Amino acid sequence: MTFKHELLKQTPIKTSGGSVRIVDSSNFPISKTIAAALVEIEPGAMRELHWHPNNDEWQYYLTGEGRMTVFAGNGAARTFDYRAGDVGYVPFATGHYIQNTGNETLWFLEMFKSNRFVDVSLNQWMALTPKELVKSNLNVGSELIDSLRKEKWPVVKYPGFSYYPKKDRQK
Repeated sequence: MTFKHELLKQTPIKTSGGSVRIVDSSNFPISKTIAAALVEIEPGAMRELHWHPNNDEWQYYLTGEGRMTVFAGNGAARTFDYRAGDVGYVPFATGHYIQNTGNETLWFLEMFKSNRFVDVSLNQWMALTPKELVKSNLNVGSELIDSLRKEKWPVVKYPGFSYYPKKDRQK
């Protein structure tokens, strides 16, 4: 088995707001205890709301600036700002999303103590749930339900979503 995986040569999952390249034991067989994703988020885009059902997440920010919001139980949430060189952490099975808050592309690594990369997209999860169940529990209309995607898009750019240029951010 090889001890090298050329992640940047791997075909990315490309979406409207960036890309993701995943490396784990499925494409790098020697990697039995570590999985990772290299995430690219363009300005005005975000890593969609998701969670990881198999392990805690450790992040290393390579370039750019971002803001992560983490949702715990009972409505508790925390928001953190990151820049190149920072490390982030998300507890196991905790919902979170990451926004690019800068003017340049945000790159970071998501890493897991696991042989497989696994994430659950809130958008995809709701799209695959019976429509009437989502409508009645969230009290939403058909317009929202019909906009949900059954395919996973890890990085998205939303109309009306804007980033926060450095000069306009609070300190």
